[in-house]
Amino acid sequence: MPGHLRLALAALLVVALLSPYPELLRWARPGTTSLMQQRLREAREEGTALELQRTWIDLDSVDATLIRAVLIAEDQRFYGHGGVDWEALAEELHYTGHGAWQWWDVQDWAGVLGAVRYYRDHADDVRGRSTITQQLAKNLYFGTDRSISRKARELIVAKRLEWFLPKDRILELYLNVVELGPGIFGVEAAAQAYFDRSAADLTRAQAASLAATLPHPLTSNPAHRPGRMRWRRDLILGRLARGEGPVPEP
Repeated sequence: MPGHLRLALAALLVVALLSPYPELLRWARPGTTSLMQQRLREAREEGTALELQRTWIDLDSVDATLIRAVLIAEDQRFYGHGGVDWEALAEELHYTGHGAWQWWDVQDWAGVLGAVRYYRDHADDVRGRSTITQQLAKNLYFGTDRSISRKARELIVAKRLEWFLPKDRILELYLNVVELGPGIFGVEAAAQAYFDRSAADLTRAQAASLAATLPHPLTSNPAHRPGRMRWRRDLILGRLARGEGPVPEP
């Protein structure tokens, strides 16, 4: 094995050992996440007040159309990948490897390191390539830092989440901690803030609006400059009408 690859693998091992262990989330609800703490810190630095709005809702209670809309918008292969969507990543990186990714293959590990760097430098452009599991890892533990080490740890934590938590639990956690507006975290808080109703009782348009808010929750949401959100909402509504997108497992 080439010396530079041994060093890279050693560095990845250190990163893995220093990464958070999310196993307890199989049963426990998360506290204040890293992204929430970051937003509070940013507000203090700007001299503004920010009150966190968050209300837990069980996955079984979330409107089924909202779940479908989120999966359509954010991670269509959610129930088919293992935390990192290597197929989508390969498309983004124009990967020209010889087949499926293999952990023992030098060329494939070089591709992973390249992917980490690419994510760091093109975070806004490839957000759609981050799986729901990766987004959950980022929200829980890392915030919006774009360093290579953070991205590597995000990938590692995403794999740990998939190893220890069922898919439905990962989705439930994501729907309860994801940012959906200034100080608004989770679909229940967002539904109450924007529509004065529970995320269990949304219209199809309201469900699509929340899903459409996910990429840019601070700059385009149902209450603030909704143009971009509405454009994306209409795309999601079209896909819902055509019956596209994955259906959550029973």
